[in-house]
Amino acid sequence: MTDLHSRLMHQSLGRPLSAEERALADALEAAFRTGEQDFEAVAGALERGGVKRPSGGRGPWTAAVLEQELATINASLDAAYAQNGIGA
Repeated sequence: MTDLHSRLMHQSLGRPLSAEERALADALEAAFRTGEQDFEAVAGALERGGVKRPSGGRGPWTAAVLEQELATINASLDAAYAQNGIGA
């Protein structure tokens, strides 16, 4: 576990996270910390918590919406890393 933590501690992004991305990350961390792993239940927690979609989309959180939001964020972070490298 220490080796994994050490590697993650030095992880960098190609761009800073937006406020909405950070809020989603914090909410996901809180949901997963409870032991929840079902995306539909996690989406329900996001909905109850009033977490805004980083994409700006509207409507209720569902597992499909959560998966799409995460895919969009990952693609954006990958593109930023490819363009800017580490440490933006």
